[in-house]
Amino acid sequence: MAGHSKWANIKHRKGAADARRGKIFFKLIKEITVAARLGGGDPAGNPRLRAAITAAKAENMPKDNMERAIKKGTGELEGAVYEEITYEGYGPGGVAVLVDSMTDNKNRTVAEVRYFFSKAGGNLGESGCVSWMFERKGSLMVDKAGVDEEKLMELALEAGAEDVVEEDGGFQILTNPDDFSTVKETMDEAGIKFLSASIDMIPKNVVEVTDEKVAAQLLRLLDNLEDNDDVQNVYSNCDIPDEIVERLS
Repeated sequence: MAGHSKWANIKHRKGAADARRGKIFFKLIKEITVAARLGGGDPAGNPRLRAAITAAKAENMPKDNMERAIKKGTGELEGAVYEEITYEGYGPGGVAVLVDSMTDNKNRTVAEVRYFFSKAGGNLGESGCVSWMFERKGSLMVDKAGVDEEKLMELALEAGAEDVVEEDGGFQILTNPDDFSTVKETMDEAGIKFLSASIDMIPKNVVEVTDEKVAAQLLRLLDNLEDNDDVQNVYSNCDIPDEIVERLS
């Protein structure tokens, strides 16, 4: 069991997400819609749609919401047409930041994303400048409380997970994106509860941020980006110590 620490950052982001449940639903609906438009409305033959539905279920999204989103994607219902754009840049402390967006107005979106980077003392870069530092993986975060480490690892690996990473406060189960839904369904059947379940861009290496001023600027940048309606996901390779996150949260 090996890996990098990101538990503090997950806890910070989960707290922010809980306070913005409506925005989370909005972003998930857009992902389901785009996935259905690109790959069809049948989850069995559309891995991206299947993963999007799995993530929506993890957030307790009503089934009707998911079905309407699929129908908008397949054209059965009228809906907006979104363009997918990924922005890359550096935040305070040289931290790499990836921003996935779905927008119906790319000029508006890039202007807002650039403003957030600049305001935080970072800079928006060219395509490819930081994406090589990340790899796409299914990520399932499990609270350590009440979980047997050996049983969790055995169950996850038998279900098809690639690795189980121990964190200060829990475990991160990593999967190939195509195996994400299968692994989560197996863990659900075993009664495992998740703090988060999504397909993420996982950093290959992390940058430790111990300066509290830099950490505050960085967390403000990540929060501003995540709060933007055009932004779907925000990823960084930062590692902020728990005690700093606690003071700033």
